Amino acid sequence: MNATDANALRSAEVSRRTAETDITVRLAVDGTGRTDVRTGIGFLDHMLDQVGRHGMFDLTVHAKGDLHIDAHHTVEDVGITIGQALRQALGGKQGIRRYGYAYVPLDEALSRVVVDLSGRPGLEFHVPFTRALVGTFDVDLIHEFFQGFVNHALVTMHVDNLRGQNAHHQAETVFKAFARALRMACEPDPRAAGAVPSTKGTL
Repeated sequence: MNATDANALRSAEVSRRTAETDITVRLAVDGTGRTDVRTGIGFLDHMLDQVGRHGMFDLTVHAKGDLHIDAHHTVEDVGITIGQALRQALGGKQGIRRYGYAYVPLDEALSRVVVDLSGRPGLEFHVPFTRALVGTFDVDLIHEFFQGFVNHALVTMHVDNLRGQNAHHQAETVFKAFARALRMACEPDPRAAGAVPSTKGTL
């Protein structure tokens, strides 16, 4: 694992290996939306591609997991590893906006995500999926992805699907809104003069 210094491109590379998964994530916060995602789970790859492209992060995720059991361990551990990479890439969080939010529609679906890079993990997830599967992907695992992410990025996040009839659209609006909210929260604040945006002086 390593992160660049604060004066360079904010980026990190994290490898996580367990008896269940083998994952490498490379994340550049100030990227151009380039993605290279290979998890063995097609729908997860599609969602992570949205995160890179709409968040303007350069994101590489290579994962091998025990998919012969199911996708749970892989999806959760990818969320964990991306969270670890973001935490490393942001370093001391000097001069960032800290807060971000986004509303994203896709046809009949609309989702809102609000992010606080608070240093405290917390997830409120309210997504009433209209069916249990998108193809063969269990939509319950989307919660597991975000729980793993917030626990290891140390982020507070509220995820709300405000309306939607198509479960694919519901999920896609959630991931796109997550990307846009995170992009806003990570952006440099030109008025912050490099200060940490907290009365405590640390995040």
